Amino acid sequence: LVMPKVYILPQPTPNAFATGRNPSHAVVAATEGLMQILSCEELMGVMAHEMSHVKHRDILIGSIAATIAGAVSWMAHMAQWAAIFGGGDEEGSNPLALFAMAIFAPMAAMLVQMAISRSREYEADRGGARLCGNNPHYLASALRKLEAANQSSPMPKVNEATAHMFIVNPLRGGRFKNLFSTHPPVEERVRRLESMTSF
Repeated sequence: LVMPKVYILPQPTPNAFATGRNPSHAVVAATEGLMQILSCEELMGVMAHEMSHVKHRDILIGSIAATIAGAVSWMAHMAQWAAIFGGGDEEGSNPLALFAMAIFAPMAAMLVQMAISRSREYEADRGGARLCGNNPHYLASALRKLEAANQSSPMPKVNEATAHMFIVNPLRGGRFKNLFSTHPPVEERVRRLESMTSF
């Protein structure tokens, strides 16, 4: 794995992320806020998690999933217009089916995209623990701290389009938030990390 460029961002919000078109052109960034609340070991766990995203080309996978979800949404939008303006007189046409597709296809595409994102987070957690010498405790401890910081002081004005770039989910939601979240629940991530020590 090629060492990516590493940046420290002068932001108080604790966060880290990886980006780039491939492992040879990747960037890993951490905010000053992250460095202030984590120990060296916890910071190592977070950066190893981000390096795992780079190694497994998760940025590319996420981009492909988002592109497919966008294409499905666009096709559903076209189906909606077709139901409104065309095809009503043609034999066998079903405007109600087109409306149903226009409503449910984008939602289904988004759910698949979110599920892919959550599965990549679990894999980056496992990969990060391996990069830390099979020690999942560094990242588990960091995730607990980040979740507590996010609960006590939610991140201001987080755009949904960039929520996937946070190490923990910065958005707050209601009952079904986990279904539409880019990140799995922190407690489940910690549980899975801690179960790595049992084998």
